[in-house]
Amino acid sequence: MVLEENDCDSVFNPQITEEHVETQYGNVHCIMTGTLKGNHPAILTFHDVGLNHKSCFETLFNHQDMYEIIRHFPVCHVEAPGQHEAAKTLPAGNTYPTMDQLSEALPSVLKHFGLRSVIGLGVGAGAYILARFALNHPDLVDGLVLININPSAEGLMDTFATKLTGWTQTLPDTIIAHLFGKDEILTNHDLIATYRHRITTTMNQANVNQFFRSYNHRNALEVERPVPGGNINVRTLKCSTLLIVGDNSPAVEAVVDCNSKLNPTKTTLLKMSDCGGLPQVNQPAKVIEAFKYFIQGMGYLSSASMTRLRSRTTSSSSLMSLDGPNDEKRVRSHTDVSMDSISSVNQSVSKTTEVAC
Repeated sequence: MVLEENDCDSVFNPQITEEHVETQYGNVHCIMTGTLKGNHPAILTFHDVGLNHKSCFETLFNHQDMYEIIRHFPVCHVEAPGQHEAAKTLPAGNTYPTMDQLSEALPSVLKHFGLRSVIGLGVGAGAYILARFALNHPDLVDGLVLININPSAEGLMDTFATKLTGWTQTLPDTIIAHLFGKDEILTNHDLIATYRHRITTTMNQANVNQFFRSYNHRNALEVERPVPGGNINVRTLKCSTLLIVGDNSPAVEAVVDCNSKLNPTKTTLLKMSDCGGLPQVNQPAKVIEAFKYFIQGMGYLSSASMTRLRSRTTSSSSLMSLDGPNDEKRVRSHTDVSMDSISSVNQSVSKTTEVAC
């Protein structure tokens, strides 16, 4: 990484490598930014359906507050087969990889770039793929930041609804409904128009359809929350995990469900108020702040200068946890919660931390 310092802010001119990496499940398009530093892991991103690394993460990584992170960590953006800009239509005879297979393509990416371990940052389908990767290869994943993750397989009603939607809506409309909440679609016309334009003009529609179909046929992650005194070998994520969702996102229920299934001593749920389906686009500064505290809690960026975010909850947005003995319900209303709670995610705590901000 080429890094020039001045008395004020840093000017970044990172080394960028763009390659198609061959894996056992097809070639994946990767953009590697920066170089490894010391024993730091790399940040590995994976986008959602209908998006690529630019439309999913560009707003986040171009934000000035993100420079504090990326000057310490290299970033590897991974794009699913055929999802990069101006991609050619995939051969008709090829079967598109399943979600499980896409997760198993990632070890080849790490090996190709010489990455020993990663902090995963995924959205939607990408969050699912990274979670599956962490379950199968826990030694390669130091931490996970999962936005809009759905750990469940589609049920029969979901499958029927998807088919009905496919008959009555165009692919861009279906993708928009997957990415954004109903209120957002009705009120934030500029944002929706921007993403509809990106989906229709920069993405190969046939390839997007195959990726979307693969996501809709995913298996359940089948994770289980460890219970004190219970089976210590339950299938769960071993690494520190930050779950993020906007309170107006169509993925709210799925993310809360995922939170209830993960290890409460390693998991933080951040529910962002007044935020739609793509928190990293709607409120990048807040996502970056949470990411900084999360990384700091893992033992990195200990000397980072970070502004204080205060999160407030009201009676309409109480903090609720249903974990603990006998599923005792805990509700805290009218409470101020510091973002410092995210940095303590690696510490042993009695229950999952949920922060509304």
